[in-house]
This record gives sequence, structure tokens and C-alpha cells, in this order.
Amino acid sequence: MVSFEPSEDQQLIQSTVRSYAEKVLRPRLRDFERARCLPDEVMQALHEMGVTTLTIPESAGGPGLGLGTAVLAEEELAAGDAAVPYAMGGAGSLGAVVMELGTDEQKTRLLAPFCEPDAWKHRGALAFSEPRPAASPGLSTTATRTALGWRLDGKKSFVLNGGIAQATVVFAQVDQPAGWEGLGAFVIESDRPGMTAGPRMGTVGLDAAHFGELVLEGCVVPEANRLSGVEKVGHGLLRAFSRISLHSAARAVGLSRAAFDITREYCETRQAFGKPIGHFQAIAFTLADRLMDLDSARWMLWRAAARWDAGKDAGKQTAMAAAHAFEVAMRAADDAVQLHGGAGFIRDVCVEKMMRDAKTIALTAPPVAVQDALVADGELGVQHDLAAVLPTPDIQPIFT
Repeated sequence: MVSFEPSEDQQLIQSTVRSYAEKVLRPRLRDFERARCLPDEVMQALHEMGVTTLTIPESAGGPGLGLGTAVLAEEELAAGDAAVPYAMGGAGSLGAVVMELGTDEQKTRLLAPFCEPDAWKHRGALAFSEPRPAASPGLSTTATRTALGWRLDGKKSFVLNGGIAQATVVFAQVDQPAGWEGLGAFVIESDRPGMTAGPRMGTVGLDAAHFGELVLEGCVVPEANRLSGVEKVGHGLLRAFSRISLHSAARAVGLSRAAFDITREYCETRQAFGKPIGHFQAIAFTLADRLMDLDSARWMLWRAAARWDAGKDAGKQTAMAAAHAFEVAMRAADDAVQLHGGAGFIRDVCVEKMMRDAKTIALTAPPVAVQDALVADGELGVQHDLAAVLPTPDIQPIFT
């Protein structure tokens, strides 16, 4: 029999994170939203629980527990407050890129700092998106070889932790004629001259997370910090964005669960015409549809994570899980607002925040249209066109 049920160890992690989310995160989500960040004690607690390092390999000091465990923990965090997995410390998307593009030595050296006991403020960032398309296929940010390594020049937008991360992986054009296959990935420490932060961006949701711009002007990066573990950067980059998509999908599932639970409770207690509104067929059927949405999204997520952890190709399954989870989150949050009636759009009730967060989550990974293209390519045996499936400025820059 096929089973994706969590192991006993995974269930222990799941229950620990769920308890913290229910007792600490959910009651304070408006505080985090107003402050536009997480307080130090929450950052430290999450790091000490180990949720910031779950997928980092043992060679770098992490537990190496894989994506299956990570998505369980991130669903629980997002059920408390969907902004928390984006605002907390950890390698984040940088870790996914280093795992796919780095050498063994680079994985250990670059990821180990995130596993130190006092690294709860240590953040990683991924700078891929740009504010406008390049004149030719590829990125406008350039990397030119020098005697000291590589000189990077350009501008990056929509960067999660942009300007506050201790390490940022920046994608730049190394070989212009090669187009999207001519990219290079460079890890830049925050104290390296030539990289400056632009203003923090305002967003629709996920207010506790920091999104910003980066400007590179003559930023010189040593050769050792160019990720060089694969020959074809484009293929590795697709795998990295697939990993990122799975994390975002888990957060969407967590938000969906929270929106459903809050709405179900409201529909059981809110009275109209002498009985709970959930007893009216139209509302009952809406709740049933959202429950089926949630269950299917979670199982698709677990299936994709299980394939990753088994070392199998999971690109198509991940794209299916992400596309479905993003749409499910929007339906769950939208119906939560609708079924709360006039209270739904008032900030005294958190479902309006969930609707804004759901829309923003769907832009923290390749959006649904791109996920659909990846699924279709995989099903039809079509080779991926990088210009169509990467988050290029020509299509739609995304938060990462």
C-alpha cells in the first residue's frame, strides 16, 4: 500500500511546531504585521526548534531531514501566520540554489553559518528578478571576469530579505550569446563593497517579511563564491525553483487550513433564522468544497516531497502541487471573507489578512501559469523553454 503518512519523528516535529504556532504565532499575527518583522524572541525560538535548518545537510551542520519534514513544519507555521516562514531566519531560497548549483565544498562552507547556535538572525536571499527586461535573452545584470574574480553590475528587484541578508546569491549574465544558459550564480556577503540596498517595498500581504531591491556597482566576487557544481545552470536553476515552489506550496496549504478552520468555527456559531449558518445547504456545500480542496492540496504536496526525498524526478509533481495549492489558498481565503459577511473585510477578523497573504504567496514562486506550463511540458514530453518557465522580467518578476 502506498502511504505518505508522517513518521513518528516527523509527527513530533509537526506537533511541536503546531503548538508553538497556536500559542504564540496566531495570537500575535497582527503585532507582527504592524511591526513589519518578527521580534527577536520569536526568531530565536524558531531557530532553536530547528525549523530554519531542516533541509540543510549534515555535512554543513544541519539535520538533513529533507523536504518531506520541511513541508510539514512550514504548513504548521503558516497556519499560525503565513508571513512567519518568510520573515524568520535561515538560508531560505539561497539554500535551495546552493544545494542544486553548488559543489560539495560550497554547500558545506556557505550553509554552515546558518546552523550555528547563535545564527537565529542569519538570513539568506536570492536575487534573480529584475525591474525590466534585458535587450537580449538573459539578464541585464552582468558578471565580468577580472583579476580578482568577477565584477557584478546591475539591479535586482523583489528580493526577499534584500538588503538585510547576511548572504545573497545573485544571478548575472556571464555569457551573453548563450542567453538563459549563460547565467552565473554568485554568493555575496553583506559586507562586500559594491552591493547596496534600495528601499523596502510595500506589499499586498506578508507584511512581516522584508522585500527590497539591490544595486550592484562594481561588486567584485571571488571565484570561490561562484556556484560551480553543475555544467548547465539552467537545468539546475529549474530544480532550485522547483524546491522553492514546494516550500511556498506548503505555506499556501497552511494558510488554507487556517482559513478553513476559522470559517468552519464561525459557521457553527453564527446564528441566522434560528440555526447556525453552516446548517444552510449553500454554506455547508461551500465548506465541503474547501475541505476537499485542502485535503487534495496537502496530499499532492506530500507526494511531491516524497519523490524529492527518494531522489526521483519530481518536477511535474511539484508544479502540480504548487499550482493547486496556490489556487486552493485563494479560494479558501476568498470564501472565508465571503462567509464572514460584513465582518470578513474588517481587520478585527484575520481572514482579510489571509486573503491578502494568499495572493502574495502565489507570487513567491513561479506563478500558476508557469506551473501549468511545466506540468504540460512534463506530460507531453516537451523540453522546457527557459524563457517561458523562469521568472524572467519578460514574463513577470516574482518574489523569491
